[in-house]
Amino acid sequence: MRFGVSIFLTDETPGPAEVAGLVEDYGFESLWLPDHTHIPAKRESPHPLTGASLAREYTRNLDVFVALAAAAATTTRLVIGTAICLVPERDPIVTAKQVASLDHVSDGRFMFGVGAGWNLEEAENHGVQAKDRFKVLDERVLSMKEIWTHDEASFSGRFVSFDRIWSWPKPVQRPHPPILLGSNGPKALARAAALGAHWMPGRHRDDDTLLRRIDDYNSLMDGQGGVTLSDTPFDPSRVERFAQAGVDRGIYWLPSAGRPEIERRLEEIKVITDQVAREPTARATGT
Repeated sequence: MRFGVSIFLTDETPGPAEVAGLVEDYGFESLWLPDHTHIPAKRESPHPLTGASLAREYTRNLDVFVALAAAAATTTRLVIGTAICLVPERDPIVTAKQVASLDHVSDGRFMFGVGAGWNLEEAENHGVQAKDRFKVLDERVLSMKEIWTHDEASFSGRFVSFDRIWSWPKPVQRPHPPILLGSNGPKALARAAALGAHWMPGRHRDDDTLLRRIDDYNSLMDGQGGVTLSDTPFDPSRVERFAQAGVDRGIYWLPSAGRPEIERRLEEIKVITDQVAREPTARATGT
């Protein structure tokens, strides 16, 4: 089981190059950044964890592709990823170019976490109705796969349509970077399978239920997918259960704070991951 970290990088935290260097130096596999183009000042959508309140970093996070490019430029081994890119808020032709370019400049170190998001007003400001956002997500991901895998791409759908376009570079990873669906919803497993995506479940209350869903996902994908926990527990015994279930990767969150606080959290996480790594568990190997 590999381990990565995620953080809201803002104009008030250390920059992406500095944080990425720290994460790589501590020996973690990956760095994952979340995506919000903006936060509507008038919002009725509750955050799934905090309800009406929202942490300051949500309104100040850096653009995810710009920040990850800076992280890639100053590291050599670190995998970089979106956790998650709000695809319904982004033009698919532009996003396909950004993903391919980031995979190119990072020498194939990019992983594309995608999702529809919880903030309905945020999506609506991009012209996407709340009821349509998962359908928009599906079409945009499928249309990007066409762009990445064909010299001349076309797509015809309800929400995305283009005819015979050229777009380079193509991703270094073939046929494209791994796609990870960030969703805990009842249709998440079927959607991940339809998109050919890995599954990235978020925070959960019940390990047993999540482990059963992981088993269902693995059966559905017949060993062709992968599971990344986007909010990994700090209890090593719980982490070991997920490792035994074949989970590929666990992600821990860093505070949007100064360098001393970030380093303290990295040290705390390292104690846990080192302990899990010492356990004699058979590991899944695919990404």
